[in-house]
Amino acid sequence: MSELAQKVRTIALIVLGSGIAAASAHAQEATLNFAPEKTTVNFTLGDVLHTVHGAFGLKSGTVHFDPDSNAISGSIVVDATSGDSGNSSRDRKMHKDVLNSSSYAEVTFRPDRVEGKVLRQGSSSVQVHGMFGIHGSEHEIVVPAQVELAPDHWMLNVHFDLPYVKWGLRDPSTFVLRVEKTVAIDVRASGTSPWTGQP
Repeated sequence: MSELAQKVRTIALIVLGSGIAAASAHAQEATLNFAPEKTTVNFTLGDVLHTVHGAFGLKSGTVHFDPDSNAISGSIVVDATSGDSGNSSRDRKMHKDVLNSSSYAEVTFRPDRVEGKVLRQGSSSVQVHGMFGIHGSEHEIVVPAQVELAPDHWMLNVHFDLPYVKWGLRDPSTFVLRVEKTVAIDVRASGTSPWTGQP
C-alpha cells in the first residue's frame, strides 16, 4: 500500500470512529433511579375549616429517557399504606374509606410520552403523559415537570392536581365537613449519574 493510500485510510478510520462515538453519545439514554431517602411525595387537601398536609413514602422508581427521541419508559411506585397527615383518626378514615389501602397497597405512575424539549444539561419544563394507577384502576394523566440533568446529578419537581373523586374514589366529605374533590400532589426527587454508562 502506498504512503498516500495509508494516509487516506487512516483519515477515513479517524472520521468513521469519530462519527460512531458522536452517534453513541447522541443516542445516550438518561436513567433516573428514584431512592426513598431522596424522594418526597406530599399531598395537600383543602376543606372548609383548614388545609390538610401529608405525605406518602416511595417504594421504588426507575425512569429511562432519551432526550433525542423523547422516548420514555419505567415506573414510579408509591406505598399507599404509608399515607400520613399527622392525625391518626383522619388517616384511618383515609386508608379505610378512601384509598382502601389494605387491598390497593400501591399507587403507580407509568410515563409513556414527553411533550417539550429536555436539555441534556440544564433545567427544562415539560409535560409528561402517562398512566396513573390508584385503587385498582389506571387513568390517563398529563403532569407538568421541571427536570434538571447534569453529568453528575439530576433533579425533578412535579406538581399536579389529582381528581380522586372523578376517578371513583370515595368523597370523604360529610354533612358538616366539606373537602375538595381534587388533591394537590408535589413530588421532588434527585439522584446522581443520570447518563447510562457513567460511574
